[in-house]
Amino acid sequence: MEVLLGKTLTELQEVALSVGLQRFAGKQLAEWLYIRRVTSFDEMTNISLKGREALKAQYTIGRHAPVREAVSVDGTRKYLFAVGNQFIESVYIPEEDRATLCVSTQMGCKMGCKFCMTGTLGFHGHLSPAEILNQIFYFDDLTNVVYMGEGEPMDNIDNVLRSLEIMTAPYGCAWSPKRITVSTVGVPAVKRFLDESECHLAISMHDPFPAERATIMPAEKMLSITEVVSLLKQYDWSHQRRVSFEYICWHGQNDSIRHAKELIRLLKGLNCRINLIRFHAGVEDIKNECRFPASDEKQMEWFRDYLTQNGLTTTIRRSRGEDILAACGMLVNSLTTNH
Repeated sequence: MEVLLGKTLTELQEVALSVGLQRFAGKQLAEWLYIRRVTSFDEMTNISLKGREALKAQYTIGRHAPVREAVSVDGTRKYLFAVGNQFIESVYIPEEDRATLCVSTQMGCKMGCKFCMTGTLGFHGHLSPAEILNQIFYFDDLTNVVYMGEGEPMDNIDNVLRSLEIMTAPYGCAWSPKRITVSTVGVPAVKRFLDESECHLAISMHDPFPAERATIMPAEKMLSITEVVSLLKQYDWSHQRRVSFEYICWHGQNDSIRHAKELIRLLKGLNCRINLIRFHAGVEDIKNECRFPASDEKQMEWFRDYLTQNGLTTTIRRSRGEDILAACGMLVNSLTTNH
């Protein structure tokens, strides 16, 4: 059956007409789906019984609860969602004044970053707008959403943009775009995102030198980090929209004065911030590799302070959920085997 979740207002109006309802019923459907977030047609009480039965015969809502959950010692929660015969994971991160959900956009990932566990899954398909939104709609207390789970969002640009439209449109969830951040390693479709969405952008950089970056991030050969930065400099980041750079720190590999100076040179004139990320030992434990020794706290603090003193707002991002493989780069659908 065709899924209603993820359809735009225009498409829902067409759905209404297709089952014998008036066009205005499309707006009613949008309200039930995106504002009231119902899970069954029976809850749509302002639609006639005949109309609801006609909808049931041809459509399904598209809402599914997660099949498994894990809880970290720090309160982070990881959820396993079934997608056909595959699985994806989402991470719920509670804080005192906010609740953030990290959502997946693909089943696995094809980018092949050498330091990321998710890439070891391989690529098993794009998530539909409904499958992206289903992760979000399971929660009713979210203040922020980050598209930083499994997959490369810009590699699934059509479905990602559709989900963002529904999250921010007046007929949908009516969220402010500044509550949503979308991450990318930097692929050509990032230009479409910049032109068609007002949500925040996060670039997975990890090394400012193209030749070095290419050895750990194959996507560098598709669109160089220098080309990404050049593109970003064509847009206005001085108002509410924000761009940030994610930077995992590895001892002796990308945390030197040479790297700091190149970051300053590369990003000069771009209104941005840098988030330094601790590398998680669990990644190497699972991959049985020692290519990426983590920077120690003292070196990360020096790196942060040097960049900040030279005009780049830089923070060290607190790691969450490492004990349940929920931290950055650790989503490998472990809940399919870990009960």
